[in-house]
Amino acid sequence: MSVSIDQNFASRISAKTVVIDLLSSMPAQYPVAVGALVRGGAALGISENSLRVALARLRARALVESDARGLYRLGTTAEPVNHEVRSWRSIKEHVGDWDGSWVAVETSGRPRQNFKTARTCKRALRLQGFETLLPGLRIRPNNLIGGVERVRRRLTALGYAPAPIVFELSGLDQTNDAEARSLWDVAALEEGYARLREQLLVSGERLPSLPSQQAMSESFRLGGEAVRRIVLDPLLPEAIIDTHARHALFDAMRHYDRLGRDCWKAWAGESVELERSPADVGELATAFSQP
Repeated sequence: MSVSIDQNFASRISAKTVVIDLLSSMPAQYPVAVGALVRGGAALGISENSLRVALARLRARALVESDARGLYRLGTTAEPVNHEVRSWRSIKEHVGDWDGSWVAVETSGRPRQNFKTARTCKRALRLQGFETLLPGLRIRPNNLIGGVERVRRRLTALGYAPAPIVFELSGLDQTNDAEARSLWDVAALEEGYARLREQLLVSGERLPSLPSQQAMSESFRLGGEAVRRIVLDPLLPEAIIDTHARHALFDAMRHYDRLGRDCWKAWAGESVELERSPADVGELATAFSQP
């Protein structure tokens, strides 16, 4: 049985994404040789020239660093989003009980921003699951461990500047509370959980029988889409969404991640324990960086 991979996701895979993904999967003490990056890119249909050009541009933006000629590691500029992506395995541990209150961010009084800064702020809010309740007011359920202070720190780390006004919102009347709960397309989220979980299960069964490069490509693309969906998931509480369906997807991805590591182990080297299977941190990291 073949696995249908989201074509929108497939089109997002670029040389920049591949470089950051491969570097972020390696332990910090193992810089990656440019030749290994070229081989990994080739498995994903990225030409050597495209990969080398991307590597030079990413280095200029401090998204990658070089300690020695021809050896590269992930740069400090990419670390905030890389941290967010690496936390996907333990993401259930970041969610607590919900008392019906909301975390709110006030945006109406913000100074005018250039396009790139405004985009960074918008994406930081999206990464933390915020939606617009009223013009100038973004909210999300107050169900994350650490509450308002945790969200404030994460927004700042993700490039939201100047520092946001973040506060707890409670006591909404019945009409506004119902509107707040309806801000997220819950039906689409739940359908996505089920569909992506099924793709992971089917692909996981067939990966061991695929040729090496095909297995590397499929695990990269499908695993990357799953990680991206998990990282961008708003982590809504049980009162709003079917959390069991979400947990089933997360569990399926943990299993698939182990299979993906096996697919890429020959690329990394038998003695290296990958921190994770290569996935889609690249698209997120480059999006949050400034050119």
